[in-house]
Amino acid sequence: MKTPHRLALALAFAFGATAAGCSSADPSTMPGGDDGPGTHGDDDSSGGDDQPRPLDVTGTYAVHSTFDLASNMPGTAGTVVNTIIAATDNADDPTRWILDQILNALPDGDVKSVLNFGKEVAANFINTQLKHLAPDFVLTMLQVGHDFGDVAKHFGLNETLTLTGSGTSYTAVHTVTGVHFKLGNQEGDYAFANYHLPNVVVTNVAVTMDDTGQLTIAAHNLPIAYGRLLRLALDAVIIPALDSNAHNLNELLAHLIDCQAIGDGIAGVLHVSFVAGPITGACSLGLDAGAAFVYRQIDAIDTTAGLSFGLNGAVRGQDSNGDRKIDKLQSGAWSGTLSYGTAPTPLIPATFFGERMQ
Repeated sequence: MKTPHRLALALAFAFGATAAGCSSADPSTMPGGDDGPGTHGDDDSSGGDDQPRPLDVTGTYAVHSTFDLASNMPGTAGTVVNTIIAATDNADDPTRWILDQILNALPDGDVKSVLNFGKEVAANFINTQLKHLAPDFVLTMLQVGHDFGDVAKHFGLNETLTLTGSGTSYTAVHTVTGVHFKLGNQEGDYAFANYHLPNVVVTNVAVTMDDTGQLTIAAHNLPIAYGRLLRLALDAVIIPALDSNAHNLNELLAHLIDCQAIGDGIAGVLHVSFVAGPITGACSLGLDAGAAFVYRQIDAIDTTAGLSFGLNGAVRGQDSNGDRKIDKLQSGAWSGTLSYGTAPTPLIPATFFGERMQ
């Protein structure tokens, strides 16, 4: 009989159609041409299965961190601001402060004796002539103090994070290469190398990464010369914002106070003409001495004790182009302590992000 043969042939066609239908529904099971059966050419599979290669975070990343140091600065770093405010906070300031700088700069002798004798007359003269002799001194110095706080509240670090290792276990070198300052609506980056400051380098930082790309950065300390950074903020950010022709506190004070007018004016009210030149010179020297005193207070922050960031972090790694290499670090958060000398305080949580450099 021919019926069984025809039945077998019909069943064969039926099974063939079913198999073809399954092949269309699942392209991954179709032959891959020159790549051989069951392969996908340039896909990310490893071996003969369909599992993607593990994510790889090795490389160097540019990292940007932002801290609020104004709210939890330990130790005595705040005395710098107080030193500046001291020039303006008394009822007879800045008159008394200006006279004190002049007297301190004068050598012992007739001129100093004359000025000491007529100090109250000289003070009254400066007070009445303040709008002409130092019209913006008080407001400017108060603004300097305010700007110090603003810079500390938006204190940024520019860093690199270089990772070596594989799988879930890595070792990092954490390097601070500069700072990011924000003052009002203005902000900018300042590389340590441009200001003859050394990078801060911490090696052997343990880092782990899970299968989803979440990285955990182990606790480590970043010793920061905060006094040097405050001086950088003062000279490169705060002062130029107040006076574009001034690049340090000496120049700012010289532009704020007319020493020639003070010398001539005091000589006139004391009716002693020979003191005009020496008082003018002593005024300039005194302002330089006042600036030097402020800078010594800033330098003392680093000589008394160093500022140390005790950090541990968590960040999400992202492979944005599908090559199984992490190229972005997103939604990072630092926690830990901020220490100045032996006085650690909890660090207000800080944010960071990064992008692959190489």
